Amino acid sequence: MKIQKQSTKDKILDSLKKQPELSVIQLASELNLTQIAIRKQVNLLLKDGFIQYREEKQEMGRPIQLFSVSEKGERLFPKNYEGITVDFLNDIRELHGNEAIHYLFKKRELRLSECYNKHMIGKSTVEKMKELAALQNEKGYMADIKQLSDSTFELIEYNCPIFEVAKQYKLACTCETAMFKNVLETEQVERVMCQSDGDNHCRFLIKFTEK
Repeated sequence: MKIQKQSTKDKILDSLKKQPELSVIQLASELNLTQIAIRKQVNLLLKDGFIQYREEKQEMGRPIQLFSVSEKGERLFPKNYEGITVDFLNDIRELHGNEAIHYLFKKRELRLSECYNKHMIGKSTVEKMKELAALQNEKGYMADIKQLSDSTFELIEYNCPIFEVAKQYKLACTCETAMFKNVLETEQVERVMCQSDGDNHCRFLIKFTEK
């Protein structure tokens, strides 16, 4: 990100990226800082145009301000297109048809699978999930994992570096899911939320066969 790593501004933006609307009180509680400290940084982020707010009426008292990341703020988060752009893909489809698009995304899926598989050798299920999250984070996905049971995990991606591509070419999402199946060696990978469908983040439910 363009803001200094681990700064209070950075932490506020990360929190708002993961939970789209938060008040000063909620931010202070989550980041373990005083409301005065949070308010100071929030005002600076508002001044710079990185966040925005709306007011929500309360039954009693003044309306509460709920803050969220602005369009300008979104540009601070990684948007690494890895050499593919919407215009480039559109040109290829126009020249060579949808079959060429399928070929390109499939090649990307296989290339990433080969790269990721090298990091999975000899690892346990839990270690594989942690490694997958780490690899995705290197590419800017802001990934977290939660273990729901001995054989079930949840993978959450709060940022999509290829969001504009995925909005127009859902094949990008399909191939990512297929890649996860390949490297985790399980067919039980379900994408239950997707940013390109209008959700706040991508969420996967991943199950392994109990041994």
